[in-house]
Amino acid sequence: MSRIAGVLFDKDGVLIDFQATWGPASARGIRALARDETQARALAGAIDFDLEAERYAPASVFIAGSAEESMAAWAAATGEDRAFLERISARIVEEGAALAATLPDALPALRALRGMGLPLGIATNDSEASARAQMAALGLTDLFETINGADSGHGAKPGPGMILAFAAHLGVGPERIVMVGDSTHDLHAARAAGAIRVGIGTGPASLDDLAPHADHVVVTMAELPDLVARLGG
Repeated sequence: MSRIAGVLFDKDGVLIDFQATWGPASARGIRALARDETQARALAGAIDFDLEAERYAPASVFIAGSAEESMAAWAAATGEDRAFLERISARIVEEGAALAATLPDALPALRALRGMGLPLGIATNDSEASARAQMAALGLTDLFETINGADSGHGAKPGPGMILAFAAHLGVGPERIVMVGDSTHDLHAARAAGAIRVGIGTGPASLDDLAPHADHVVVTMAELPDLVARLGG
């Protein structure tokens, strides 16, 4: 029996180029629906987003947190009601699907892992609908056995729920699942689940930040198939 039974991925910063996708998507969404420039800047500042540069700071709640956490930050900064903030969130999700950009090595690595007979899944703190919309826009949906978000009923990372759900879906123990993530949230979730933790350097966090929390690190997705093969995929 092969040791590795499946590979689970965070989405943003691993499969999706985070800044290239969510930077312009967030700027468009905020500017389209903010009541004025002052509010646009307040909304951006609440999630550590540079509206002019269209870039997120590494510690932004938007990077590792859920949509609910971003809306809570917006509410605290602006006092706006939930319905208004949900419209902004939905507009950013819509723009994020239209602007979705993969990282250069992602697709070849995914195909290589599928060629090894391994089921693949997504575990993201984005919403499931947003994740599915982006995968559909990129023509990648069929590569994944499961696509779960923070609102899919398994909880958000750093909780272990999405990883345990993927293992249960495959009918294997979580110790046979590789979790690939670009944030400590991903790696803490994997540790809580008992999965194999792989940190990747394609997101906002540096490998130096990730390495203490990971079993293995890779610079890009290009290195992942060989690592999984060595682990017994």
